[in-house]
Amino acid sequence: MNRLLTYTVLLGMLGLAGCELPPQEVKQVGYRGVGMEDIQSPERQAELMAANQPPEVLPPAPAAGPLASEVYQNVEVLGDLHVPQFTRLMNAITAWVSPEEGCAYCHNLNNLASDEVYTKVVSRRMIQMTQYINSEAKAHVGDTGVTCYTCHRGKNVPDYIWFALEDKTADKVIGKMYGQNMPAEATRLASLPADPFTGQLEEPGLLRVASDSAFPGSNDKDVKDLEKIYALMMHFSGSLGVNCGYCHNTRAFSNWEQSPPYRATAWHGLQMVRTLNADYLTPLQPVYPDYRLGPDFGDAPKGNCETCHQGVNKPLYGAAMAQDYPSLQSP
Repeated sequence: MNRLLTYTVLLGMLGLAGCELPPQEVKQVGYRGVGMEDIQSPERQAELMAANQPPEVLPPAPAAGPLASEVYQNVEVLGDLHVPQFTRLMNAITAWVSPEEGCAYCHNLNNLASDEVYTKVVSRRMIQMTQYINSEAKAHVGDTGVTCYTCHRGKNVPDYIWFALEDKTADKVIGKMYGQNMPAEATRLASLPADPFTGQLEEPGLLRVASDSAFPGSNDKDVKDLEKIYALMMHFSGSLGVNCGYCHNTRAFSNWEQSPPYRATAWHGLQMVRTLNADYLTPLQPVYPDYRLGPDFGDAPKGNCETCHQGVNKPLYGAAMAQDYPSLQSP
């Protein structure tokens, strides 16, 4: 019996050992004892590094010859580029967004000037959005900037977009669950509202979790609102591959003076995403065919932090791709 017990214990220990995480890399990012540490998995970092490599930069094109608007018809954006520059950028966008379909993904090849292919109308607006980010959202993207590849990564539709979700538990006998206990990747499988984006990533505004006074309800948030904010924070953390201490001093979450500078960068990023959704992405809803719209409410696809970051604190580990394409720097 003792021998059997010993074998059982040993097998249990071996099983538990197999479930343990490999050694993690811990980097202190703030004062000791306040939980401000960046914890990373070396195995996960290797995967992310392989998935976040920028593409090769196309050779520069000369600013010579006629302008694109003088040669081609219906060039509403980028018409101020010389034809070689315009062609270079079109080739780059094709490689970034539709490497398999080629130019036909956005154009009628028999009539390049036509807007009959909906993706041409969408891509025109996306170019304007990229120019806005690089010129007006420097508080978040700095001089690094973004290109179409930042989100698309060689795919027609970015991997990380979102649609509004209907709470299908609202009419159940058990009552309204408010989307809880329905684990979703968006909230890293936490038991929090499964849709942290609707109402929070659609227009600029404040996110306040803790009350700023001693009176209950002074922050105009009830428990359900707070749970949705926490769900969004889980999304932030997972999208950037960091923990709470990356932006917050865990001894004083609400105190800005004791927070790392990344918190201000993240705040500007939140406002940027809301502006992009409100001014660029949501208004495209009438342009999309039905099969590209949300399954519950027929809304347009929208972006969140993961659309660009895709698991790392700086998209593509900070590769400054936009600098190689000046026409994407400003309208």
